[in-house]
Amino acid sequence: MSDHKHGEMNTFSQQKMFEKFVKFTTRSIYVIIAVLIFMAIVGA
Repeated sequence: MSDHKHGEMNTFSQQKMFEKFVKFTTRSIYVIIAVLIFMAIVGA
């Protein structure tokens, strides 16, 4: 078997990827809301 010990996994890359995912999702939501507001103002 392996010599795995609980709590010793390096999660640095997963944390960085999650931060990027959250930032991308937040920015996407802002863009979608801005587009919807623009469409409501223009009357599309």
